[in-house]
Amino acid sequence: MAKIDAFFQLLHDQGGSDLHLIAGQQPAIRIRGDIERIKYDVLTNEVLKLLLYEITPEHKIKQFEETGDIDFAYEIPNLARYRANFFQQKYGMGAVFREIPDKILTCNALGLPAVIAKLATLPRGLVLVTGPTGSGKSTTLAAIIDEANRLRKDHIITIEDPIEFVHKSQSCIVNHREVGLHTKSFTSALRGALREDPDIILVGELRDLETISLAVEAASTGHLVFGTLHTTSAAKTVDRIIEVFPADEQLQIRSTLADGLRAVVSQVLFKRIDVKGRCVALEILIATGAVRNLIRESKTYQIASMMQTGKKYGMQLLDDGIMDLYNRGWISGEDAYIKANDKSKFRPLLKSPPTDFTEV
Repeated sequence: MAKIDAFFQLLHDQGGSDLHLIAGQQPAIRIRGDIERIKYDVLTNEVLKLLLYEITPEHKIKQFEETGDIDFAYEIPNLARYRANFFQQKYGMGAVFREIPDKILTCNALGLPAVIAKLATLPRGLVLVTGPTGSGKSTTLAAIIDEANRLRKDHIITIEDPIEFVHKSQSCIVNHREVGLHTKSFTSALRGALREDPDIILVGELRDLETISLAVEAASTGHLVFGTLHTTSAAKTVDRIIEVFPADEQLQIRSTLADGLRAVVSQVLFKRIDVKGRCVALEILIATGAVRNLIRESKTYQIASMMQTGKKYGMQLLDDGIMDLYNRGWISGEDAYIKANDKSKFRPLLKSPPTDFTEV
């Protein structure tokens, strides 16, 4: 047992999501969204280096010492997996570990709308799950892939950096590939995947032009592709994909994306006030024929109004999702106001709304 495992056990027992180990500071864990210090000595760089290198693969140590940044996964049997990120900072090393639960929760157990589970049954197309770091994108995608794994008889390939949730083959064959360990890059893995008889491809992160281009192409040629982006709304996600391409290619990609896109799910995590835990508010865009026409015609600014009238298809604006959580008594009015897009809807919920000088 590695010495650092005691910190992971504490993180797990406290119900935390992230462990922070930084040279020059006390260890800390994130619980229900807040950073809490651990009663422990301030970590020196020498002590931290010994703790971290004990669990780090040799090739990753070499990479870290050359570049100052690495990602990898660490697993403690019968406890959990951890996504690790090491970085260099002013006072020495730093590391953040995100706990990835051993058990994959279903869409139903996560309380996701029925339309999210239906995304696992799509025959082809591009489905994007977006949101800020730590908003639960990987958890939502894992639930959708689990749904497909149980219901379909297909070949699923996941491409991640590092591998997070591990799916055991059920009705499907599932292959996990880790960038840097099993393949050179997302791009090379995605290009290779197209020759590996896949039905479903999960791309952990759409980082650059080539990866996005290949993902859109795969979705347009009969594969079901899932991916993540760090965007905050459905309309901004569409714009972000198009803006990655050179100006002279944007007209073509609009048409290709309009044909291939099936859904965009944007999410934000909230701290619950009724019980210990967190909950998620979702924005859901389903690519109906009308939505695809808006994308083709460069009218993405009209997507929000289309979503307001598309509730029968399972569409939902983020603010409606937030208001639903507030009406259930799960989240505070202050939290709802802070994370809402249209704050005017949420100001009446507060006795003394804060003045945001950026919105004057």
